[in-house]
Amino acid sequence: MSDIANKVVLITGASSGIGEATARHLAARGAHVVLGARRTDRLETIAAEIRCAGGSAIYRALDVIDPKAMEAFVAFAVETHGRIDVIVNNAGLMPLSPLAALKVDEWNRMVDVNIKGVLNGIAAGLPRMKAQGSGHFVNVSSVAGHRVMPTGAVYSATKFAVRALSEGLRAENDDVRVTIISPGATESELADTISHDETRTMIDRFRELAIPADAIARSIAYAIEQPDDVDVNEIVIRPTRQL
Repeated sequence: MSDIANKVVLITGASSGIGEATARHLAARGAHVVLGARRTDRLETIAAEIRCAGGSAIYRALDVIDPKAMEAFVAFAVETHGRIDVIVNNAGLMPLSPLAALKVDEWNRMVDVNIKGVLNGIAAGLPRMKAQGSGHFVNVSSVAGHRVMPTGAVYSATKFAVRALSEGLRAENDDVRVTIISPGATESELADTISHDETRTMIDRFRELAIPADAIARSIAYAIEQPDDVDVNEIVIRPTRQL
């Protein structure tokens, strides 16, 4: 029996990329996946395909920057399955640009989604996990949360913040596991939000190295399947050829 089987796993940003791949992979391993994102048409398709393959999947519209929406998302999972075992805080944006481009609206949006979205997930899920006496947060950071590159200052700041929040959460709770996943170049829609032309050209070349999103999904599964007394604190995973 898989240690993932029958776990209730909530995934934000589940309509594409790492979120979608994680939903499909964990459902194939026997988890009950609960998908959240703004694009409900995509969620409906993904959930239907998972169920057709014999898996368990439900979905709900979710904007992670709205605390009430996140609370409702978690409540929906509890009402359906009676508990929550894992929350994968995956939703994120990456509109890279030089600071001198003054893309202030994009900076604010990254802070809202990449940092506040994770905080909202923690706020909605932690009380229930504490009441259960167990639970697991998997927070998606990035290799940009370890090293700052040109055009990535604000994005990196948000991903450093995810790591700091995760470490603080882990240190304060000995009955809740916390894992940081830091992907490198991965096939996803993240770069589609880049509006700075030169940066977009640079990133398009960089993405030629990208590994499939399923590689990240497998790393998330590895963290989740460990025994309850083992907490995989952080996984950094990137293409072999990426510096």
